[in-house]
Amino acid sequence: MRDDLTKNHFELFGLPAEFDIDHAELASRYRELQRRFHPDRVAGASDQERRLSMQLTAQINEAFQILKDPLKRGRYLLALAGIETDEDTDTIMEPAFLMEQMDLREELEAIRERPNAHEQLAKMGQDIAQRRKARLDQLKQYLASDDNGAYQTARNVLREMQFLEKLSHEIDALEEELI
Repeated sequence: MRDDLTKNHFELFGLPAEFDIDHAELASRYRELQRRFHPDRVAGASDQERRLSMQLTAQINEAFQILKDPLKRGRYLLALAGIETDEDTDTIMEPAFLMEQMDLREELEAIRERPNAHEQLAKMGQDIAQRRKARLDQLKQYLASDDNGAYQTARNVLREMQFLEKLSHEIDALEEELI
């Protein structure tokens, strides 16, 4: 059990360290690991074994949350390759992308005042979903490479995906507000 604490998330789940994962397999392995290492299974064991079980269960939960989410999984793969995304400190991005984001945010604010706001929000939501899908496809491609340059490009694509994810949440929030 102690050895499991030193494994990376992919190793813990017995999956290859790749961006494309089988979500059904991930869920199945999660349930199996939960059954195998749940603290209730070692209730009568020593304090050390119970503590170890709790640590491992927490690691399993964290790993599952990271591996099931494409953005977190991409970030994690980059970290395994020694590349940090630095989204809190590195604010340099392609000017064209930033201008596009400003335009989209202005459009979102303008939709609020329109009589057909719900229809416009739905249309904008579809557009953002398509943009996210395109970036996701790019991310898969770049992370499938062993080239450091491709990983750096993947880092930038991942950061762009974060902007689109946030915008998608803002669209949802405005939709809720207008109900």
